[in-house]
Amino acid sequence: MSCEGCRWHRSETSSSHQEQRAHNVQGRGLPAAPSCTVHVQAWSPVQRTAPAHEAGIAFDLFDVAEVFKRTPLIADLKPGGKYLAKDVHDIGGVSIILKVLLDGGFLHGDCLTVTGRTLAENLEEVRLPDNQKVVVPVSAPLSPTGGLVGLRGNLAPDGAVVKVAGMKQLSFRGPARVFDSEDACFAAVMQRAYAPGDVLVIRYEGPKGGPGMREMLSTTSAIYGQGLGEQVALITDGRFSGATRGLCIGHVGPEAAVGGPIALLRDGDMVVIDAAAGTLDVELSEDELAARRASWTAPLPAYGSGALWRYAQTVGPARYGAVVHPGGAGEGAVYGDGMG
Repeated sequence: MSCEGCRWHRSETSSSHQEQRAHNVQGRGLPAAPSCTVHVQAWSPVQRTAPAHEAGIAFDLFDVAEVFKRTPLIADLKPGGKYLAKDVHDIGGVSIILKVLLDGGFLHGDCLTVTGRTLAENLEEVRLPDNQKVVVPVSAPLSPTGGLVGLRGNLAPDGAVVKVAGMKQLSFRGPARVFDSEDACFAAVMQRAYAPGDVLVIRYEGPKGGPGMREMLSTTSAIYGQGLGEQVALITDGRFSGATRGLCIGHVGPEAAVGGPIALLRDGDMVVIDAAAGTLDVELSEDELAARRASWTAPLPAYGSGALWRYAQTVGPARYGAVVHPGGAGEGAVYGDGMG
């Protein structure tokens, strides 16, 4: 049924309806992330854009960022807040969050769910409990926007994402300390071979370069353990853990493995981050970047054969979900067509 539905959706509806449906789908899951728990929502654009790609809907990192921007933060959860996911469970679970968002006009209640009923029907009897501060109404949000912000600039033409939930410092300027893997950066941190004010750059950890965008938590944990978590920034073409704290920017694109600007950075280049303005730049001229790009050569892949090699050959950019095939838009037929 779902395959037939997706095929009908692509062939029978207009592009504007597709866009609306894309936001409808995202509305059911995406706002629950920044509104529910930073751990669930962190570095989730790939998890939002890839399903849209499967359905043949154009929906990239910047579209996700727009949804984040208009969705309020309504759950006060760690690591940026006070409470735990268990506390959400104790007051009624994710249904409470969905109900609050639905009542606030942030979800499409007519969306059909796996229960066979609409989202509004499923939530009809759900009520936000009184005398608790875990989840608040949209009329009094913790923040008017979600916990993630999309960035763009000459260092990230295809975008990047920064988690701002619970953060006080939304801008940073400092010299780059460049590492070609998370392991190299972690080793430097453990040796304290960095300084307050640095921007630690971890590259070649993207979909192709990793390959696979492995989660990064050990480096940021070590930095906080050394007491410098608020005094440095990190950027990567990979992704960070939901438990990450501090000014950490992931999904920088194009990634280093395809020659994106992050591959052209050198130690000492001044990196400027402004989460409030949504920008990520390096203080280099276009001529300088072009000269560096002309002399850049792609490194040999970490895996020269096997499944990871094949994955690296086919995976696309994080902006579009790090997918490995054309998706629903490329389907000419659905498996099972014509079968009795």
